[in-house]
Amino acid sequence: MSEQPTVPSAEHPNPATESTDIVTPSSRSWFSRVMSSSAGRNLGLVIALLVLFAIGALTAGERFTNFENILTIIRFASIIGVLSIGMTFVIIGGGIDLSVGSVMGLASVISTLSVIQTFAEQTSWIVMVVVAILVGTLAGIVNGIVISYGNVVAFMATLAMLVAARGFAEIFSNRSTQIVKSQEFIEVFRADFLGIPILIWIFIVVAALGWILLNRTTFGRRTIAIGGNREAARLAGLKVKRHTVYLYAIAGMTAGIAAVMILGRTTAGTSTHGTLYELDAIAAVVVGGTLLIGGRGTIVGTVFGVLIFATLTNVFTQNNLNTSVQAVAKGVIIVLAVLLQQRFAARNKR
Repeated sequence: MSEQPTVPSAEHPNPATESTDIVTPSSRSWFSRVMSSSAGRNLGLVIALLVLFAIGALTAGERFTNFENILTIIRFASIIGVLSIGMTFVIIGGGIDLSVGSVMGLASVISTLSVIQTFAEQTSWIVMVVVAILVGTLAGIVNGIVISYGNVVAFMATLAMLVAARGFAEIFSNRSTQIVKSQEFIEVFRADFLGIPILIWIFIVVAALGWILLNRTTFGRRTIAIGGNREAARLAGLKVKRHTVYLYAIAGMTAGIAAVMILGRTTAGTSTHGTLYELDAIAAVVVGGTLLIGGRGTIVGTVFGVLIFATLTNVFTQNNLNTSVQAVAKGVIIVLAVLLQQRFAARNKR
């Protein structure tokens, strides 16, 4: 067996991605060192979220600050949040997945087909959950195999899956809405636990498992190493191709979970579910501080990124601003996030 390679952690990025110049602590200000650290980046996200809350409270008053509206914001963030957790792993690993929204739609359609629902009614609603997650995971595995062993660029491979999955969803559904018949399924996913909707609990559990996987396991350290320098990771003995398949499988699995969540919220499966959700997920991951070139990122940052976009949408809705203004604001935020990433990256190289 080959010797276990030394791989970096989330708190200590891959040295291969850093400059070879020696940076002494005294050469950078205390503030710069703090703000360029993981804690500093998350602090910036917390401040941004608090500023949005302050704007919402000042412009919409109690309509924004009441507990029910806060739950609405988090519930709105939950489905995109679950998609974003899977997307975080793919991007940290140096890839991109444009297909998660379409895969989510496909999983929602297949899990609500008449034959599946009939089987679920005769056995258990869990059948629908398992089918949705299996469909998502299988699509992710196909993406990973095409990218790793077919040497297809991730952008093109997942773009092809985006188109194909949406097409399969239309074929299987015959472009009609599949109504969820299982009342047990609806009751479970519309229920509350300790006063918190189940959809929010699912987001919390997925985010917690994602944090543990990324920060407390060898799998997470290998993901960061591969994203930081793919060739160095391969020379260090890591099974880069196989690991890449795992990363896309995770993204597909979270798309399947998101499909179950949207079925619980809308009680219907349709080929249009998840349209453009992949862009929202990528935006949340980038705003959360994950580098698009891979090798660095945090689950906590992604959660804050999702909450920032959900809060922004709610503030605009409460003030009756149209969706066009929302789209412009989201675009500005994404550009600012990328510019900040480039600035911090340039500062770290000095």
